[in-house]
Amino acid sequence: MPISLSVIKNKLDDHIGQPILVTAQAGRRKVTERHGILRETYPAVFVVELDGESAKFERVSYSYTDILTQNIAVDFE
Repeated sequence: MPISLSVIKNKLDDHIGQPILVTAQAGRRKVTERHGILRETYPAVFVVELDGESAKFERVSYSYTDILTQNIAVDFE
């Protein structure tokens, strides 16, 4: 597990433009998986452009803190 937010950001910076799978806790016993492309990283958040027509949103953003606290899991495809 990464130790700091800067380490997480640096690791994500290396994967900009690559396919990504974000698994998030959506509530009690519910897990949401979103496939997309890692588009941008900012000082506090990163942006994922979602794949598919079934998605309600075109892009979503997540905080590096979500990864650190294990609220989301990120896998590169």
